Amino acid sequence: MQLIVIHEFGGPEVLVPLEVPVPIPAAGEVRVAVHAVSVNPVDTKWRQGGPLTGFPVGLGWDVSGVVDALGPDVAAFAVGDEVFGLIRFPAEARAYAPWVTAPVTHLARKPAAMSHVQAAATTLAPLTAHQAFEKMNLTAGQTVLIHAAAGGVGHFAVQLAKTRGAHVIATSSGPNLDFVRSLGADDVMDYTARPFEEQVSEVDAVLDTVGGDTLTRSVGVVREDGWLVTIAGQAPTERAEERGVHAERILVHPSQEGLDFLAAEFTAGRLTPHISQTFPLAQVADAHRALETRHTVGKIVLELAK
Repeated sequence: MQLIVIHEFGGPEVLVPLEVPVPIPAAGEVRVAVHAVSVNPVDTKWRQGGPLTGFPVGLGWDVSGVVDALGPDVAAFAVGDEVFGLIRFPAEARAYAPWVTAPVTHLARKPAAMSHVQAAATTLAPLTAHQAFEKMNLTAGQTVLIHAAAGGVGHFAVQLAKTRGAHVIATSSGPNLDFVRSLGADDVMDYTARPFEEQVSEVDAVLDTVGGDTLTRSVGVVREDGWLVTIAGQAPTERAEERGVHAERILVHPSQEGLDFLAAEFTAGRLTPHISQTFPLAQVADAHRALETRHTVGKIVLELAK
């Protein structure tokens, strides 16, 4: 099979095919015939110079497909089951491929009404938002500020915060304000028109997906004993402590329980992935280029013909 790998760090052009044997599942694993793989900002960052070494390195973690082989001691799935999952993250998963092996605990059954493209999108990004809200213990009646709410994590975060009964304030650029409102955000701010800290204060929690100056400034809008969770930089713990604010950086982890929760939310009509573009696997470099424009609304997904 042709696995997409990198032999060096660099731009999208370093993503190249490599002929490798079809993988064989180990004990506690299944092999998945991949129908779709989503692309995340972490894919592009680690392509440029991430922690994975020992070239060639295979990127990609978000898959949806069909189980076509079982490793020893596997009873949770059967051949023919449609599954989706976040595989092995943050270790190498080699998911830009027609087949991939995965621990059974990193997969869940795909809802029948969910396409493989939708399922591949409903993995790392919404799991990140879900785990962030678990960390801050976001509950009904609280107010949460979500940055970059039109993006991959952000557009899921708005929906998941609303299912928790939270009041959602969201930041976005002007062209995406209506999209973010359509997700259920209660208040939407154009961060390019006026600094968000001039428009909001004393929120119970902030989910930062941007980092940099946005992360630093976010500390000042959180109430005492409130929460700031970031996925895009080192948490400003010293400044947060001065204000009596909890601040942590999280890294998403595979979770079958979390995937089952997301599947149930989708089936109930409370969670919908927005797919902005799809590309064939052979055009993975173009998918990376599209994501790196930083203008993506929702998710980009690679589709494999079956």
